[in-house]
Amino acid sequence: MHIVVCVKQVPDSAQIRVHPVTNTIMRQGVPTIINPYDLFALEEALRLRDRHGGEVTVLTMGPPMAEDSLRKALTFGADRAVLLTDRFFAGSDTLATSFALASALKKIGEEFGEPTIVFTGKQTIDGDTAQVGPGIAKRLKLNQLTYISRISELDPETGSITVERRAEGGLQVLSTRLPALITMLEGSNEMRRGTLEDALRAARAEIVTWSAADAGIEDLTRCGLRGSPTIVKKIFSPQPRSEKAEAIDTTDLSPDEIARSLMGALFERKPDLETDLLHFAATQFDQEVGHG
Repeated sequence: MHIVVCVKQVPDSAQIRVHPVTNTIMRQGVPTIINPYDLFALEEALRLRDRHGGEVTVLTMGPPMAEDSLRKALTFGADRAVLLTDRFFAGSDTLATSFALASALKKIGEEFGEPTIVFTGKQTIDGDTAQVGPGIAKRLKLNQLTYISRISELDPETGSITVERRAEGGLQVLSTRLPALITMLEGSNEMRRGTLEDALRAARAEIVTWSAADAGIEDLTRCGLRGSPTIVKKIFSPQPRSEKAEAIDTTDLSPDEIARSLMGALFERKPDLETDLLHFAATQFDQEVGHG
């Protein structure tokens, strides 16, 4: 079984600043990390490999310095790392990024074996679009499982997988055939500590580095800024709220009285909320009566 995990090197969001004049992200001096959501994907891939055998390949697209994140992934136990780097990829949006990564995944299949599962995090902390994973799945015609909180069962012999997916209003249990692309939710597992052996191996490992041509990309108009129809109009830091927290004295009040006090304060501050809730309740009641 061959599992590929797509990761991204991102600026540490805790230290990002926005330029007050240009409204662009100031990346100078900001440390980079592996996108935190991608670590849940990597750990799940390593767990499947430990149980069922096979290899885990880590793939990223970025500048040469993104090699640091790949070596970090190797210290956790990944078997191989591939860096897709080329000046033609600069400025890629989700459409161009998914195209380039899908091309690299095809090349990985030719060089190291077709991926049984492709993992990504649910989204990245610098874009928060959650579009790259599904975009890759669409281009490679992979069955798509998004927002996965748990892998319940995997049978490599029959090529089937059963997962739990977090959705609005509850939990979905889904089964599909492999190969598939899975985007993992946060909190689905805990990243392991790398062993000393893996750390030493990561330091010596040769990172497979491909340009656009190496990955078999012929149409460069689909890469970078030329292949990115997305336009970022403005980036800004939200203004701090001037409102202060209001303290409500609940001494000697029963739970029901506390609830009424809190709701009264909330409706006083947001009068439209009470009307909206009453309208929603009436609509739900009408629907239930109608279906009954």
